Amino acid sequence: MRTVTLWSQSILLGLILLLAPAHAADRKPNIVLILADDLGWGDVGFNGRTDWKTPNLDRLAKQGTIFKRWYSAGVVCAPSRAALMTGRYGIHNGVVFNNDDLPRDEVTIADALRAQGYRTALFGKWHHGRTRPGETNYVHPLDHGFDEFYGYTNARDAWEHFPTELWDGHGKKPVQGYAATLLTDRAIEFVQQNRERPFFLYQAHIEPHLKIEAPEVDVAEYRGKFVEADPGKPLNATYAAMISRLDQEIGRLVKAIDDAGLGRDTLIVFTSDHGATFESGNQGTANYHDSNRPFRGHKRTLWEGGVRVPAFVRWTGRVPMGRVSNEIVHNIDVLPSFLAAVGAKPSGAPLDGANLLPVWLGQAKSPERTLFWEWRTEGYSQLAAMRGSLKLVITGNQRAELFNLEADPAERRNLTPQFPQQAKEMEDALKAWLATESDAAKWGK
Repeated sequence: MRTVTLWSQSILLGLILLLAPAHAADRKPNIVLILADDLGWGDVGFNGRTDWKTPNLDRLAKQGTIFKRWYSAGVVCAPSRAALMTGRYGIHNGVVFNNDDLPRDEVTIADALRAQGYRTALFGKWHHGRTRPGETNYVHPLDHGFDEFYGYTNARDAWEHFPTELWDGHGKKPVQGYAATLLTDRAIEFVQQNRERPFFLYQAHIEPHLKIEAPEVDVAEYRGKFVEADPGKPLNATYAAMISRLDQEIGRLVKAIDDAGLGRDTLIVFTSDHGATFESGNQGTANYHDSNRPFRGHKRTLWEGGVRVPAFVRWTGRVPMGRVSNEIVHNIDVLPSFLAAVGAKPSGAPLDGANLLPVWLGQAKSPERTLFWEWRTEGYSQLAAMRGSLKLVITGNQRAELFNLEADPAERRNLTPQFPQQAKEMEDALKAWLATESDAAKWGK
């Protein structure tokens, strides 16, 4: 009897050892999407910033691939974030104004991954807008595929970096501390609780969006380093401190992921919702620091400074380390690329984005295609189309301007007179794209 028992145990142990590698190989990757708010292309060390420190972001970027031509989908929060979440342009998902709400029937990254068995969480900013006809309440993130939510639902509340209360699920709870730290604490807790199952974590920080606030210990590091209009209110130092604190908290989160043994099982994307802002609430800090350098423009404009954003992808053992890529990536590509990483296909309405997972893995080039932007509200009127190195920008009633971004990344030299045919072709493509605008996008006009 004892011999049979030992034999049975040996067989069982052998089966466990045999099956264990297959289980590990079949594990779906965790997905972590880290989004900064109003962070300029030139605000991070891996894009050349030297007068403040982003050591954690720089290290993480070197552990993966830096993308020098990564583009936001919009130039203000709501359109940009809605397109990121859905893989669809604002004119198709219905969010074209900054106070638009994402329609309830749009499929988000969280919806798609939860259908694949993922535990999903959003910690940070959810930008809700106007209630649509037939809906009595705005669409909460828990209605859009997230199992857990901790943060802000209102854009104005998300100005507060030292909040007194945050939403926790469907209700508000009192809090104390700096927002980036509070959100990271919650994210680390989420990672530790879900280490045995695949998870999607959307970490939507509010730095360095106004207000210009940071912990004093961080401000002290930069106090006196920059020219200040009022040395008693070191705003330029505080802006630098906000980004330094953001860097520290992102480093703390990824360390928790690695310490949990999940580094090789976790695909991490870091980017920003759009370029840095020069609006009055920023109090001149991003302007002083030239946060979008070397590009022209800023938030609420369609020049490169408004739409080109810092970005890297890290997936240890899969995404090439220490690589810098000039392949074009757009935030509408994030959803289909995530689904490809987990072996799933999109469902719901047709996507505008492409599966760029092979590009992230260093196995392919970005597809030849024309990408589009529009910003026609709040007194602004700009349209843009881009194909490869050529970009067309139409501002108001002015004639279209054509730029070669490879030779002229600052968009200073209009090439339309020399290349009228290329300009016309891109303008025609832009008009055709605008003609596909959905009724959902038109409802508030």
